[in-house]
Amino acid sequence: MKIGTMSSLNPNKLDCLFDRIQGLGLHQTQLTGWDVSLFTDENAERVIEQSKRTDVRVCAFWAGYCAPREWNFTGGPITLGLVPKQYRQQRIGELKKGADFAKKIGAPAIITHCGFIPENMTDPEYAPVRDAIAEVALYCKSLGLGFWFETGQETPVVLLRVIEEIASGNMGINLDPANLILYGKGNPVDAVAVFGKYVRNMHVKDGLPPTDGMKLGREVQVGKGFVNFPRLLPRLKEIGFDGEFIIEREIQENDEQKRDILETVANLQKWWQ
Repeated sequence: MKIGTMSSLNPNKLDCLFDRIQGLGLHQTQLTGWDVSLFTDENAERVIEQSKRTDVRVCAFWAGYCAPREWNFTGGPITLGLVPKQYRQQRIGELKKGADFAKKIGAPAIITHCGFIPENMTDPEYAPVRDAIAEVALYCKSLGLGFWFETGQETPVVLLRVIEEIASGNMGINLDPANLILYGKGNPVDAVAVFGKYVRNMHVKDGLPPTDGMKLGREVQVGKGFVNFPRLLPRLKEIGFDGEFIIEREIQENDEQKRDILETVANLQKWWQ
């Protein structure tokens, strides 16, 4: 199994980007970058240096984009991803810069949240959003990179539809099973039946479903939420999944997070067997 955890392109930690991951005994990471000004040649060289020094591989670059960004049901639909018209062109450019950076550091793909893509394919906003995604995906393809959706604001069938319609050959999915629960978008095990062949890697994260129509569900330690990992992992194994398991524990970097991550590593190995 290829197990790792998240890291951030933090300007204050460019000389120790992956030390925490190395200290956990892990060798895979998704590097996240929200500040496009950091996507420089110099910083790319530093990422490569730190990767070699710590023996931590960047298995994908999580490409962010400009504010505003609201991770909720109220502001989310009008602020996230390539859905809001007023930010769309700027974010297309920012994601392309993220792809350029991914190429420089040797990552195979970029990952991002594309936003609340309309469920109704006859919605007049559906086609423009799909076309914006296609522009970024095709740019990634021109660089020899993949373009992977992190599951979250879309239903599984919407992701399947967009991938099939664009048909660029380089699109995939970073399965975040907890997000399907947190956003009330689906059951992760069932989702694999919908888009399983496009899953390239996954976030190992757990969560509870919404109990308030205005608020997302809550992230919790892996194994304590509604993601049924003992069923999900064998299902992925059945369809030939061989990507990375990237643990994402969304609490402060402290002893509790370290303990939760190490416990999750042991559970992943058990569930995969």
